[in-house]
Amino acid sequence: MTMFCYQCEQTAKGSGCTKQGVCGKEAETATLQDLLVYATKGIGAYAHRARRLGAIDAEIDVFVVEALFSTVTNVNFDADRLEPQVRRGADLRDRAKALYEQACQKTGQTPEKLSGPAAWTPAADREGLIRQGEAIGIPTRKEGSGEDITGLQELLTYGLKGMAAYADHARILGKQDETVYAFVHEAMAFLADGSPTADDLVGMALRCGEVNLKTMALLDAANTGAYGHPEPTQVRVEPVKGKAILVSGHDLMDLAVLLEQTAGNGVNVYTHGEMLPAHGYPGLKKHKHLVGNYGGAWQDQRNEFDAFPGAILMTTNCIQKPKDTYGSRIFTSGLVAWPGVTHISDRNFAPVIEAALAAGGFSEDGPDRTITVGFGHEAVMGVADKVIEAVKGGAIKHLFLIGGCDGAKSGRNYYTELAQGVPDDCVILTLACGKYRFNKLAFGDIGGIPRLLDIGQCNDAYSAIQIAVALAEAFKTDVNGLPLSLILSWYEQKAVAILLTLLHLGIKNIRLGPSLPAFVTPPVLQVLVEKFNIAPISTPTGDLAAILA
Repeated sequence: MTMFCYQCEQTAKGSGCTKQGVCGKEAETATLQDLLVYATKGIGAYAHRARRLGAIDAEIDVFVVEALFSTVTNVNFDADRLEPQVRRGADLRDRAKALYEQACQKTGQTPEKLSGPAAWTPAADREGLIRQGEAIGIPTRKEGSGEDITGLQELLTYGLKGMAAYADHARILGKQDETVYAFVHEAMAFLADGSPTADDLVGMALRCGEVNLKTMALLDAANTGAYGHPEPTQVRVEPVKGKAILVSGHDLMDLAVLLEQTAGNGVNVYTHGEMLPAHGYPGLKKHKHLVGNYGGAWQDQRNEFDAFPGAILMTTNCIQKPKDTYGSRIFTSGLVAWPGVTHISDRNFAPVIEAALAAGGFSEDGPDRTITVGFGHEAVMGVADKVIEAVKGGAIKHLFLIGGCDGAKSGRNYYTELAQGVPDDCVILTLACGKYRFNKLAFGDIGGIPRLLDIGQCNDAYSAIQIAVALAEAFKTDVNGLPLSLILSWYEQKAVAILLTLLHLGIKNIRLGPSLPAFVTPPVLQVLVEKFNIAPISTPTGDLAAILA
């Protein structure tokens, strides 16, 4: 069977994966994910109309967010878990339809007769579902609507997927906002309409960026409300002798619960990838057996996990196909899944702990080597007066935000060379796993202000925005008027959501790489260039010269 997927940066030949995802996704899984998104469009068509009449179903709201998050790159690779999701989506679509019809009856209105995903009936078996998924895939839509409209629809869809990830993380920690759910349904209903204009799609994508800003603020409040505001913290990046568990992904609650369950049993806990910023949170770093960070970004995990002498817990996204050498000691939680990997659905991490105790652990301590994390918006704004004084006095000439997703595709050494080439009188802000390209290098400081400020996860992009806005207010200008340049790396859909937020805020002159999205066609790119002066990266020396000219 065939597939078509171009939602991530490393898509095959820069145009689309058609046989198997470069990420490891099988065609069957990709097609079921397409059908799951299709189901959420049907749900949204009814839920949006019902909500306008005052009828809301919380279970439907949560399902759509979880379904969209499940289709983000490197989350759910397990067709056996996706098929029940698809069928539940059809059931909840019927429930949303009934909710809408009941609301119409109460208000004396005649319900609309909807078609497409709103009227879809799932096939009886998986083979039939696969055929249905192939029939509604991107190639079919390109034939009907053209590449530009289809690409814009996918731009919005991927922004929604990224926003759903942030909304789900916030919900897990008890923070929800009805207006976020309302927009998700509205946007899915909009996508269910088969004849949108390009202008309407661009407008809706920018609205997605607006609502994503609210969603990221919600997640920031959830994280800091649960674990305190991040503080500058030195993190060990070499092992400590003893039994070990490695936690990767993004879910802070999973890490917090694991730390509680491992307290006093002699197992050390390490972060990996996007979990590194956890060390800055007071509520997490208080656990003394959270001893450090191991390894780097997600794309190196197959070698790093193979060498890690303990158990591995993969939360939310960023999983790759596990090697057989560690298949028995890797576990998943939340929405992440890989066929054959043991899944922990209830946060009872006893199997993870048992696997760690059975493994060899580290036989000796590594060197004493640390890096510093924890420069969230509260920490940075606490020294904002020093930063402002340094900029006004000329000690700091320019600020660079160099961050985003990392990936395996060639060309990402650009970000290492760029960071190394930033002059000594400039400060680098960074966030997300792209920082692993340079975060262990020595950058020094400017008058006591570190030249490298690690803001956190991709989930912490809100902090970067808050810092930029606060600095703009202090200098009585807008973000575009600051001596600040954004050079971003993207890989998956959360980066798309953040980009839409930056565009919604009117931020211009963003450099994006290592390659532009395959779903952004030349005419669409031209619109972005004209409105926002967005540009692809070129060379480190060329871009630095242009920025500092």
